[in-house]
Amino acid sequence: MSLIDYQELISKVNSALPVCGMTRVIAIDGPAGSGKTTLSYALESNLDNFIVQTIHMDALYQGWDDALTPTLTRTLENQILKPISLGKRAEYRLFDWFEMKPGSTVSFEPPEFLILEGVGSAQAITRKYANFLLWIDVASELGLQRVLDRDGAEIEAQMRKWQLLETDFFERDRTRECAAQRIDGNLY
Repeated sequence: MSLIDYQELISKVNSALPVCGMTRVIAIDGPAGSGKTTLSYALESNLDNFIVQTIHMDALYQGWDDALTPTLTRTLENQILKPISLGKRAEYRLFDWFEMKPGSTVSFEPPEFLILEGVGSAQAITRKYANFLLWIDVASELGLQRVLDRDGAEIEAQMRKWQLLETDFFERDRTRECAAQRIDGNLY
């Protein structure tokens, strides 16, 4: 799908039976700057008749050095996906990027829809709980420019390292190949 038809996407997601307890899980993954957050907000607004919880992966990373590691995998499974699949509350700590340490706790009952958005959201552990895996492609320089426009040029060196890290992660995890839907993020 080159342009996103949100109603078609919502229809596909709605027609799927929940596999995570009574919750339908949508994971939106792809490189930094591809449009994952933008898509998550659009999906959430199109699901306004439902209880929706969105989790941004950068809220789960434990800083730059502990982002795409087993820590994220354990948090996704043990604190979010497994409890929801059992009809229990999910609870996790937000990462405070200004203080560079764990911040406040987020806790919620199983929603009708859970949107996981960000690099690492559609990783292998998520797949057994997810109804729908979306992958957004973007040219690396365009993705980098979008991030720098959003977050500031001072993080360019860190983002170039991040791009190498995420590329390695995606290749090892086969994230792109496992996605049910691929979207061209260069178009929006």
